[in-house]
Amino acid sequence: MKDRRQKTEGAFLLPSSFFYDLPMKCRQCGTEIADKAIVCYRCGTATTDPVRRPVQIRSRRGGLLSIVAFVVLLLLALYLGMAGRSMGPGPEATRLETIAGVLTAVALLSLVIRIVRRRR
Repeated sequence: MKDRRQKTEGAFLLPSSFFYDLPMKCRQCGTEIADKAIVCYRCGTATTDPVRRPVQIRSRRGGLLSIVAFVVLLLLALYLGMAGRSMGPGPEATRLETIAGVLTAVALLSLVIRIVRRRR
């Protein structure tokens, strides 16, 4: 075989064509594959690393917990609203109805936030 190296002051330099003449080998199974191959035809391993990392799928945690919290808030709001109305007119009844309204608003706001997050 012909020596392709050039000697330059005690060091051997390899011409760039030296690397292009060598066949490419699969890093998984060692099979010789084409220089421009994207995957190994034998084992299917990619010849290069992917440019982008795959998107990680978020887990669907907290689905049941948020539904239970929503139902509890609505039931509590319903209970306080009914308790306020059954007491008749007065400051305590108004306070219970106000708390019931706030709880209903919080429950509906949490529902809207959940719907908006799911669409992303």
